[in-house]
Amino acid sequence: MIRIANGQGFWGDSLEAPVEQVRRGPIDYLTLDYLAEVTMSILQKQRMRDPKTGYARDFVEMIGCVLPDIKSRAIRVIANAGGVNPAACRDAVLAIAGNQGIPINVATVAGDDIMDRLDDFLARGISLKNMETGAPLDTIRSQVQSANVYFGAYPIADALARGAQIVITGRCTDTGL
Repeated sequence: MIRIANGQGFWGDSLEAPVEQVRRGPIDYLTLDYLAEVTMSILQKQRMRDPKTGYARDFVEMIGCVLPDIKSRAIRVIANAGGVNPAACRDAVLAIAGNQGIPINVATVAGDDIMDRLDDFLARGISLKNMETGAPLDTIRSQVQSANVYFGAYPIADALARGAQIVITGRCTDTGL
C-alpha cells in the first residue's frame, strides 16, 4: 500500500496541515500544490525584481520544520513550489538541509517556462490564440511577462526513480503531482 497525502492546495495555505501529516500521519508521499495562474504572475513579478526569488518561500519554511521527519521516515515530497524559479527553491531547501546537517536528494523539474520561445513560435506562424477571445498572441506580445506550459507526471516519476526524496517543479498538471 502506498499512502499519499496532500498538504496544501494554494500558495499561502496553512502550513499546519502538511506539518501534521508528516509528523503524525502514516504517509509515504506528501504532495503540495501552490500554483494558480495568478500565482505564476505574482511569482514572475517577484523574480523580475530579484532573480533569487519567484518560488513559494513558505514551502521552504515548512520543509525546514519537518526535514528531520521526512528524512528519518523516508517520506517523499512532491511540490510545484518552484513557481517560476525551481532552481532557487531547490537551493533554498538545500541551504536549510545543510544548516540542519541533513543530507537529502532534491531534484527539480524544469522546462515549463517557454517565454524565450514565444518569438520563435510567432516567426514560424504559430499564433498561440487566446483560448477565451481567439486573439492571436502577437496582438499582446509586448505585454506578456511570462509563458508557461503544463507538464505531467513523467518527469516527476523519473526524478523519484533516480532517488530524489524531494521533487520541486514549476508548472505541472494537478494530476502530475
